[in-house]
Amino acid sequence: MQSNRSLLPIIGLGLLFSFGVSANALAELKIIYDNGQTRPLAPLLEPLLADDSPSSEPAESATLDPSSSPLSSDGPADLRNLLPVRSPGLIVGDIAGSALRPEALARLAQGNPRPFFLIGSDAMSLRWLASHRDVLEDLGAVGMLVQAETENDVRRVAEMAQGLSITLGSGSDLAAALGIDRYPVLITPDGIRQ
Repeated sequence: MQSNRSLLPIIGLGLLFSFGVSANALAELKIIYDNGQTRPLAPLLEPLLADDSPSSEPAESATLDPSSSPLSSDGPADLRNLLPVRSPGLIVGDIAGSALRPEALARLAQGNPRPFFLIGSDAMSLRWLASHRDVLEDLGAVGMLVQAETENDVRRVAEMAQGLSITLGSGSDLAAALGIDRYPVLITPDGIRQ
């Protein structure tokens, strides 16, 4: 019964859309469920309900310099809000002689068997990604960009990845759990390699 109650807001919103509720009526909706940590829904719906008709008022976004606008945690993700990405405890370098701890290997073998890799936006990581890209694709490996300072850093990695799935995030906790301190690396259930 409890799981049905948690689906009610989603079902209700779906019904509103299917019955053709006007954008104005939906825009007035502020909260669809309150668990004590609720945030207004309107900022999340704005991209979906954007009015494409010309407005007589000048758009604020056209007059504001994007670098001077405050960072918002609501709405679509903005790459600038995610940068810089840093991973204390991880440095770029050679992993020669490194091996995963036996308990880390056991966890990897039991958990997600999908290979993954950690890279930065530095020259060594970009060379490594270029030379291993086909192998990573064949393995179905997913990546984590653990060091990037600017949007251009992220763009260079994305261009080099040519469609490989890579997310941004600090790799510090993951590296500590696996007992590694260097990147770029490929981690599989069988071990770690560069």
